[in-house]
Amino acid sequence: QVQLVESGGGSVQSGGSLRLSCAASGYTSSIAYMAWFRQAPGKEREGVAAISRGGALIVADSVKGRFTISQDNAKNTMYLQMNSLEPEDTATYYCAADTAIPIFPLRVGAYDYWGQGTQVTVSS
Repeated sequence: QVQLVESGGGSVQSGGSLRLSCAASGYTSSIAYMAWFRQAPGKEREGVAAISRGGALIVADSVKGRFTISQDNAKNTMYLQMNSLEPEDTATYYCAADTAIPIFPLRVGAYDYWGQGTQVTVSS
């Protein structure tokens, strides 16, 4: 089993920055991939960025150039640095993990383990 806890959400003005963290615990050595997802009210959960244990990255086009995913394997922690935030980025952000290498790393169904989410609100 893997447990995930997000932190770092908050409220910022348009153009601001936030850094989200996702701390993993439990059987962390089994994790093959981790990812960030977000869900705005009334919308489906969408993949934002994913990273493999070896450091391979994939970033959604909607945030490319503004968001950066990274990890510290020694700390079992994944990060999402979010710059140039826009009101459209307002959502609950979730981290996810799986023990298998997904074919489509930004799909919700690729992950078995999920955090509780952290709220990000961007005002104009």
